[in-house]
Amino acid sequence: MGNAQLALLASRLSGQFVEQGNKAAWLDLFAENACVQDPVGKSPLDPTGNGHIGKAAIASFWDMVIAAGSIEFTIVSSHPAGDECANVVKMVNTLPGGIKMNLDMVVVYAANADGKIISLKAYWDFDAVQQQLA
Repeated sequence: MGNAQLALLASRLSGQFVEQGNKAAWLDLFAENACVQDPVGKSPLDPTGNGHIGKAAIASFWDMVIAAGSIEFTIVSSHPAGDECANVVKMVNTLPGGIKMNLDMVVVYAANADGKIISLKAYWDFDAVQQQLA
């Protein structure tokens, strides 16, 4: 059966903790050697494209990306299978100065048998977001 239901639960908690601005609770969802790719691939947020690996790097990702604004994280639908859960998400990030960034994405969470996130991959168009902010 895999860990799909654990991934589903972790994905929902992840969104809640992001909305609440609860960095400590969000970080506690991750395994020690977890990897966050948000967005997947090379971008100014991840110049190597290898992701943010380990809790210290994931904490730095929070400080660089999540802490900068106030995020509304709405899971439109969830699709658990295997050890993973793919969520279709609508996100609105209100940045300082009231600038709103709207983002549609697919976020895939993989969980281990302890229910900890071992991989978070967010698929979204970085260039489209840059155009919104221009």
